[in-house]
Amino acid sequence: MIQSKKVKNLNLFTIKFPVPALVSILHRMSGVFLFLLMPIITFSFWYSLLSEQYFDQVLIFFNWWPIKITKLVLIWGITHHLLAGTRHLLLDLQLGLDLISARFSSKTVLSVSFFITFLVGLWSW
Repeated sequence: MIQSKKVKNLNLFTIKFPVPALVSILHRMSGVFLFLLMPIITFSFWYSLLSEQYFDQVLIFFNWWPIKITKLVLIWGITHHLLAGTRHLLLDLQLGLDLISARFSSKTVLSVSFFITFLVGLWSW
């Protein structure tokens, strides 16, 4: 039996991913991020609905700068997950499978999700 002497690069930080692969990986990461933050979001929403005083406490908490940054990451996660999920559904319908369309839709998902996050950041800060 002859063993292959090929060099295998397993360092993910040295591999240059194509844009559609990057969008797909970020789609999964944003889904995990949203899943992990869901209990905190749900508890904050429930706590803010108890009374007006609790609502003001939640509002003050959400105006703290580390929480504002977390909110922006959350907004990016929601928009990216929604747009990339729509893109994946269109790919499942055999729409946009050629390389030019796939690259264009990937770049569109990335740019629109960052643009919406930027607009929300300007509005909330």
